[in-house]
Amino acid sequence: MLGIVAATGKVVFEGNIRSEILQTNRFVRIYVPPGYEDSRQERYPVLYVHDGQNAFSTAGPHVAFGWGNWALDTTADRLISEKKMRPVVMVAVDCGPSRYREYRGPIAAGSDNRAYERYAEFLIRELKPKIDREYRTIADAAHTGVIGSSMGGICSIALAWENPEMFGLAASLSGAFQVEKEHFVDRVLKSHTAKKKNVRIYLDSGTCDFSGGDDGRKQTEAVRNALEQLGWKQDNDLMHFVDQPLKADQLSPLNLPPDKFAEAQRSQHNELYWRLRAWRALTFLFPPEKPKN
Repeated sequence: MLGIVAATGKVVFEGNIRSEILQTNRFVRIYVPPGYEDSRQERYPVLYVHDGQNAFSTAGPHVAFGWGNWALDTTADRLISEKKMRPVVMVAVDCGPSRYREYRGPIAAGSDNRAYERYAEFLIRELKPKIDREYRTIADAAHTGVIGSSMGGICSIALAWENPEMFGLAASLSGAFQVEKEHFVDRVLKSHTAKKKNVRIYLDSGTCDFSGGDDGRKQTEAVRNALEQLGWKQDNDLMHFVDQPLKADQLSPLNLPPDKFAEAQRSQHNELYWRLRAWRALTFLFPPEKPKN
């Protein structure tokens, strides 16, 4: 008896999109889920991905300094076929030359954060409207998410925090909150006095990184604690996960380049670990729909 081959999604666009706000082109890649091209009525949630150059399997196995891509497309295909997540459209946006400034989020008053503000404006005023026009999306905030790693993790949480009417879902993998020291916790979260925002949030970290640090674990836990003080509840509208480094026998089947094998045992701040962890964020942000009666 022949095995059943699961349906797969497809990266249907890879190319430059002109931005008048950024005054340049930005390279964007768009994935549609299994079944998207078979139906003309079904509409889908959307996930916007930072560092899109590393997001999909189409980027190849050697990107990100040899760590490889996130394989979000093939991971989503698998989770959708296993009915562990809802089918989604994913829009992966390459980083620009001002990556740090674009991704760092809101910063102290009087400092220059125009790059972040322009990037946010590009996503909200240019890219999201274009995607909602040209693809069958569910455009409301409850079905629109952002995801990123490291500095992209800060950017994802900041975008949803400042624009909950646009982004109701946000995920940070190894968010580099430590780069901004206590700013995001003390100046953004702890200063919040209005009612709790309607945003579903995923946070994770490892316990070690290439700098000898803890992969942002301490600061990520501080973000989690601040959110819980504001009313977020673990496994309801908040998920926080701490990953452990893989040992040599666990890494062996993963076919890492030889020069990455030893580093992977002492650093979790790389695309290998984000690729292995991404399924948690996807299933938390986009759980499968409940059967209709």
